[in-house]
Amino acid sequence: MDEPRLNIPEWSVSELSAALKRTVEDAYGQVRVRGEISGFRGVHSSGHAYFCLKDESARLDAVVWRTAYGRMRIKPEEGLEVIATGRLTTYPGRSTYQIVIDSLEPAGLGALMALLEQRKQALAAEGLFDPARKQLLPALPGVIGVVTSPTGAVIRDILHRLADRFPRPVLVWPVRVQGEGAAEEIAAAIRGFNALAPGGPIPRPDLLIVARGGGSIEDLWAFNEEIVVRAAADSGIALIAAVGHETDVTLIDFAADVRAPTPTAAAEMAVPVRAELLERVAGLGRRGLACWLRSQEHRRVALRSAARALPSADGLLATARQKLDGAAGRLPRALLAGTHRHRGDFSRVAGRLTPLVLRNRLEREGERVRGLGERAARCLRVGTERRRDRFTAVSGRLGAALRAALAAQRLGIARDRERVAALGARAARASHHLVAERRARLARAGQLLAALSYTGVLARGFALVRGPDDRPLRSAAAVPPGLRLSLEFADGRVAAVAGEGSGAAPPGPGAVGTAPARVPTMPPAERPKPARAARRRDPESGQGSLF
Repeated sequence: MDEPRLNIPEWSVSELSAALKRTVEDAYGQVRVRGEISGFRGVHSSGHAYFCLKDESARLDAVVWRTAYGRMRIKPEEGLEVIATGRLTTYPGRSTYQIVIDSLEPAGLGALMALLEQRKQALAAEGLFDPARKQLLPALPGVIGVVTSPTGAVIRDILHRLADRFPRPVLVWPVRVQGEGAAEEIAAAIRGFNALAPGGPIPRPDLLIVARGGGSIEDLWAFNEEIVVRAAADSGIALIAAVGHETDVTLIDFAADVRAPTPTAAAEMAVPVRAELLERVAGLGRRGLACWLRSQEHRRVALRSAARALPSADGLLATARQKLDGAAGRLPRALLAGTHRHRGDFSRVAGRLTPLVLRNRLEREGERVRGLGERAARCLRVGTERRRDRFTAVSGRLGAALRAALAAQRLGIARDRERVAALGARAARASHHLVAERRARLARAGQLLAALSYTGVLARGFALVRGPDDRPLRSAAAVPPGLRLSLEFADGRVAAVAGEGSGAAPPGPGAVGTAPARVPTMPPAERPKPARAARRRDPESGQGSLF
């Protein structure tokens, strides 16, 4: 037997699995694999997706983590041929290797079209493309909502076409029309327009236009996503799909109420031409007026024909007049006969009306009246007693209710008094605080006013030169010789007269009038240095002089 090789290193299972994992990940850190998806049964409850990639002779386990799955534009589907980008790793629990996929893309146009056809058949089987679900477009929408990119040429074409045909208010919901997250934004825009309440601060559109310019099938893929198709099918507002050019077909075209070949055509479908509509309304008005005039003329002719067919008034009244004359001739005889008949009836009745009969009748009626009076008196006593009992019971309940109400009112008044007292205390504290705050603000304003006042400048040894009209003079060039001046110091004013000489040169003796101001002299060491000439400021460019 061979001797055991003691120089071979000994590994544990975990150490060997970890070494294999590092080797595979280092050698195949980023790979692209083409294959057919197999064994995909939907997303796991954890949010991850597990399936296999296979070809004619091999299969490779694949996993898509939850974070990557949400970013994928193309989702995994059973039987779809794809190109997967990711990294290879191992799963020590089963001693297998697998690919962790970061992105998926269809393996060629044929696979993408097959996926599109499969999704179309599935959505059509649910009835989302049923013509019975489609709504009619409004003849003249009050507000039009547009779902498109705010930076593209599509929105400008739509607005320009609407302005040419019939200007209408337009609400634009800006979205991305391609790339990651575009489908979710488009669906959210459609549902957002439908969620607007009628009569709210933002008007609810009467018509929606989902538009995008032309592009490849990959660029238009956001409009083939199931979330967008379902949002378009569920829209309670009539929707026009205008995606791509006339030859481009997306799934939203089947779910929309109307498909437009281009965004410009969608604007033309949305509103009529205003001039043509006005002309049509005017034409209908003229036709209606002509029909009314013809109808009135027909009625007038029929009235004249009917009037000619009617008999004359004398012919209609002749028979009635003859009957009236016959009745008037028979009336005196009928009145006389009626009088004789009524007299005979009265004579027969008068024989039966004797004083004894009348007296007996009066006695019976008197007894009847007395009996009714006694019954009425008894009823009145009983009714009075009953009402007195009811009044006593009601008085007792009313008294109890009044006492309860009075107690509740007193309690409420006590609570209100406590509340008023608390509010009074708070108001007093607030007023004291407000007065203190206003006093502090007044003190700060006084300090600021004192700091900005020119009297502080005068207190430092400067003087304010005023002209005859008591206005400050800001330059020597504005002081002609002989002008009466007023020099204002911190402790008063001094009158002066301007003398001859240049405004920049110091005035000579006697050049400032008969009472010149005496300026104290200083030693050369203590004299202030001459100030630099101040820059001339534009009066409109900044802060002016303090004087």
